[in-house]
Amino acid sequence: MKFWLYYWPSIPGRGEFIRLALEAAQADYIDVGRNQGSAAVAERVHRGDHFAPPILDTEHESLSHVAHILAWIAGPLDLAPSGEREFRRMIQLQLTLTDFVAEIHDTHHPLCTSLYYEEQQAAARTAARHFRADRLPTFLDYFEQTLRDNPFGDDWLVGDRCTTLDLSLFQVVRGLKYAFPNAMTRFDTPRLADLTARVAHRRGIRGYLNSDRCIAFNNDGVFRHYPELDEQT
Repeated sequence: MKFWLYYWPSIPGRGEFIRLALEAAQADYIDVGRNQGSAAVAERVHRGDHFAPPILDTEHESLSHVAHILAWIAGPLDLAPSGEREFRRMIQLQLTLTDFVAEIHDTHHPLCTSLYYEEQQAAARTAARHFRADRLPTFLDYFEQTLRDNPFGDDWLVGDRCTTLDLSLFQVVRGLKYAFPNAMTRFDTPRLADLTARVAHRRGIRGYLNSDRCIAFNNDGVFRHYPELDEQT
């Protein structure tokens, strides 16, 4: 199966969650934005069948929204748990990650997305302080506990194999270490650390991270590093 991914070419953003799944499976896909530029992504959005990217097309299907896309491609890419109950659990946890990512984004854009960061910096400082103190440990502890309580073992979040959910959590942890390097040092989450290392060493992921296809984090995406929003040392 061949895929066409539509996402903005200059940021990892939410499109990276889809890229990681495609790269982990070494799938046949075209990153349209990287190949044809932002205009091609905008043109795809303007067709009207999707509100915003990421959009993933095949010859016969077209879906948007990260959690929806990942639930759709997990099976064909051999990145789904084996049982139906575990599959539903995977989707549930992916939606929890969606909430987490939204809260991370809101640390630097707490008022609205139409204003630049510099226009809401005071509010961002307050939002980031509360996020670091409350929401960040709450989410990290939850996923650490999820790994601990997996009846199939603590290698993966659901079932006994790597799924799209594990790849997504890997990306969130990477992004948090970029955005909040000081704050992230104070959390004791050994299972999360092991999971991220395990994902990073998968053949498809390792090759992707070392390639020019992998876009570095920057201050235009979801995960942004503003020193004033991190804990001060």
